[in-house]
Amino acid sequence: MSRPSVPRPSLPRPSLLVSRSRILRIIVTVAALSLPLIGVAAMTHSAAAASVTATCTKTSDWGTGSEGKCTITNGTGSTISSWRVEFDTASGTSISSSWDAVRTSSGSHHTFANTSWNGTVAPGGTASFGFGLAGGGWISNCLVNGAACATGAAPSPTTTSPTPTRTPTPTVTPTTTPTTTPTSAPGGRKVLGYFVEWGVYGRNYHVKNIDTSGSAAKLTHINYAFGNVTGGRCAVGDSYADHDRFYSAAESVDGVADTWDAGALRGSFNQLRKLKRKYPHIKVLWSFGGWTWSGGFTQAAANPTAFANSCFSLVEDPRWADVFDGIDIDWEYPNACGLSCDTSGPAAFRNLMSALRSRFGTGNLVTAAITADGTSGGKIDAADYGGAAQHLNWYNVMTYDYFGAWAAGGPTAPHSPLTSYSGIPVAGFHSDAAIQKLKSKGVPASKLLLGIGFYGRGWTGVTQSAPGGSASGPAPGTYEQGVEDYKVLKGRCPATGTVAGTAYGFCGGQWWSYDTPNTIGGKMSYAKNQGLGGSFFWELSGDTTNGELITSIRNGLG
Repeated sequence: MSRPSVPRPSLPRPSLLVSRSRILRIIVTVAALSLPLIGVAAMTHSAAAASVTATCTKTSDWGTGSEGKCTITNGTGSTISSWRVEFDTASGTSISSSWDAVRTSSGSHHTFANTSWNGTVAPGGTASFGFGLAGGGWISNCLVNGAACATGAAPSPTTTSPTPTRTPTPTVTPTTTPTTTPTSAPGGRKVLGYFVEWGVYGRNYHVKNIDTSGSAAKLTHINYAFGNVTGGRCAVGDSYADHDRFYSAAESVDGVADTWDAGALRGSFNQLRKLKRKYPHIKVLWSFGGWTWSGGFTQAAANPTAFANSCFSLVEDPRWADVFDGIDIDWEYPNACGLSCDTSGPAAFRNLMSALRSRFGTGNLVTAAITADGTSGGKIDAADYGGAAQHLNWYNVMTYDYFGAWAAGGPTAPHSPLTSYSGIPVAGFHSDAAIQKLKSKGVPASKLLLGIGFYGRGWTGVTQSAPGGSASGPAPGTYEQGVEDYKVLKGRCPATGTVAGTAYGFCGGQWWSYDTPNTIGGKMSYAKNQGLGGSFFWELSGDTTNGELITSIRNGLG
């Protein structure tokens, strides 16, 4: 896109069976492969190599808590059908969460058994689970299948920042911006929000708003949306908004105005650089594609290596390499139809992710935003998401936009149902169906982030308050018909009921569905119970000025 002369629209309208949208849409993303295995000695069976062993490592540490991962390896010559790891937590330290295992706890002693899908391990194969700790201690007295493990000494929380391989970055003048500590510990789960480049126009939402709303302290990751995909390559989406717009002192995160010096970085990229200095725990990924620009992936899939090389060169451009910690891919949709249709085949997505991981290495995050179509033979079934998962840190599962006023006559239905309900227009169009289908394809629960929309979808000409009513068309919205931000809807059309784990409001002949702090709390309980890696949302500017919704996500995952 060229530099705009008028405010950009927020989101384009999708077709009925496109269960994702918002103008471009999310993308990709990733369990923490960029995090180092921090100085914890392997917990291994002390017997001979031909045994079942466990290796547990601390994957992140923020002083008041940490996250660990245990990998069980079958070193025998026969397939095993189950495994069990148990250990004690130090005094003052407790298990805050766990995933990909069935946990039972008694005081400070915790036992982790395989789930129904990761208990069978072939000779030489592995299974794994993760856990979050609240408190500064570590674990001890480990057993794997009843045999002793060696846990090693607890690592220091001062060694948590990896130094990934990156291209040289330009010298940056130091600022006096203080480092800010998150208001709540990450607890081992991710809280990821999208920042849209066009938001700096009509929405007047800038990186500084992430700070002033209190959201920065609650985020673990930001996806910057979107970069373009064209000619089989990654490309800048909006050079003016990205790295050229001048920010005055009053607009800037650190209160320091941009400079017009030759080669100086400006725009949102420079503001993100400043935000990361103030909040060093935040990781930023550049997201490519989205609803509007996903058509470019078909050509990219024809030469995955060339595409990956182009993306690496752009993300690691010396002008802004320090801003980004990885790449997110939002292909809507591989081997299926979105704004355009792709026929690259079921292996195309996996091949593209493999090439990106090879080029970006393990020192960078590689993630993807993916469909949440849980129907039989639907979009999840069209591509090898299970095979691709090994190359990715995590998936952002776009569990929203299932229903909307692109079906102008209705029936009215919540656009982000957590579960099925009596009268749902399409079976399998709900969050749980997508999560269970992805798990069945071998995607670890810890690599799945549950999607939350910070907006609602609505109809007008509706006469009944309950879901399932007829309508005359899309309800009016600030930027697009049928779509409105939560910060507007909470006052304009307050929630009057709930269905399938989300809320709806009926007001003046309009029917809107959207998530509230209360329904988000329920969805976060679901995420924890399912062992998911956390949650992500679309997008930051839809929240209130004091960050009501992100606070609910953070508190719900804590």
